Amino acid sequence: MQTTPHPHLATGLLFASLGSIAFSGKAIIVKLAYRHGVDAVTLIMYRMLFALPLFLALVWWAGRPRNGVRPAPLTQRDWVGVIGLGVTGYYLASFLDFWGLEYITASLERLILYLNPTIVLVLGWLLYGRRITRLQAVAMAVSYAGVLLVFGHEAGQQGPDAALGAALVFGSAISYAIYLVYSGELVKRLGSLRLVGLATSVACVLCIAQFALLRPLSSAVVAPEVIWLSLLNASLCTFVPVLLVMMAIERIGSGLTAQTGMIGPMSTIVMGVFILGEPFNAWIIVGTVLVLAGVYLVTRFGAPRVIEKTGD
Repeated sequence: MQTTPHPHLATGLLFASLGSIAFSGKAIIVKLAYRHGVDAVTLIMYRMLFALPLFLALVWWAGRPRNGVRPAPLTQRDWVGVIGLGVTGYYLASFLDFWGLEYITASLERLILYLNPTIVLVLGWLLYGRRITRLQAVAMAVSYAGVLLVFGHEAGQQGPDAALGAALVFGSAISYAIYLVYSGELVKRLGSLRLVGLATSVACVLCIAQFALLRPLSSAVVAPEVIWLSLLNASLCTFVPVLLVMMAIERIGSGLTAQTGMIGPMSTIVMGVFILGEPFNAWIIVGTVLVLAGVYLVTRFGAPRVIEKTGD
């Protein structure tokens, strides 16, 4: 029996690939900005300051009337959920990630973040009693072995700072996994674009408030390169990939979009080598192969799909 080709397969794969590559550029830009003497609190403030108008525009776009019908207003329960998801999925996850990048390479950071599906799997088991199969358990072990391989090599070069950086980035991955686990119900009610816009706007306000509380106003005076890099980070590596991934999910579903995301770690490693001058050796190659293989098996054989299709 001849199968009918998916009408949006090519564009969906293109959007997913470009979104993954754009997301992966975030770590490169952060590492470049750190060369100009800025810290994580100030850097993430600028990223979120520039991203806030873009995500407010997304909220307006997602909430506009369709066929004369305006989406239902948010209830108090909806707002509690949006704020909670904004804290875990975008504020805490982003800040811990930025902070961790002060201590580890962009390559190791991307490999740790790519463990996210395995964390979602474990949270599903802990919170909902979802069974983890033997194959999934083996795949998870392979993934973490790959990260430990790269981490062990990096720790030998950078010392205890590598452990702190890896712990911070792993905390970021856990925080975002919590967002994914709990976002399903709100996605169905609000639509993914509206939820992402609202939750990210909450995170933007929190990052700006964090800077105001922890740093004197004089700390906002940074090198011009930091401003331009933050503008690039807020647009090309934050807002644009969110839209690309959402459009990819609409066309090819979350499963294939997630698998296409395997391009992300590889593109981070390539950019890290050529732009940042990070090392590229057998440890990184073997570790990356193990992580990609393990996560592929986890997502291919039964990892829970949190967002199957974007809403309006």
